[in-house]
Amino acid sequence: MDKRSLEHLARRFRESETRTDILRKELAEAIREASKDGVLQKEISEATGYTRQQIRRIVLTNESDTDAAE
Repeated sequence: MDKRSLEHLARRFRESETRTDILRKELAEAIREASKDGVLQKEISEATGYTRQQIRRIVLTNESDTDAAE
């Protein structure tokens, strides 16, 4: 593999990381919205593949962010 190919692959990897970060934030917001709408943690877990503990952390993170902003 030459330097140019390696640089191209590294650039694609960094772009992928950026897209992943954006999608992770969008999914977290959707989880918070679903929780507010009364969707059970079990159902959110089944839909996302996250554990119920991960979902609780995501939902609680939003609440503590709101408290800090006030």
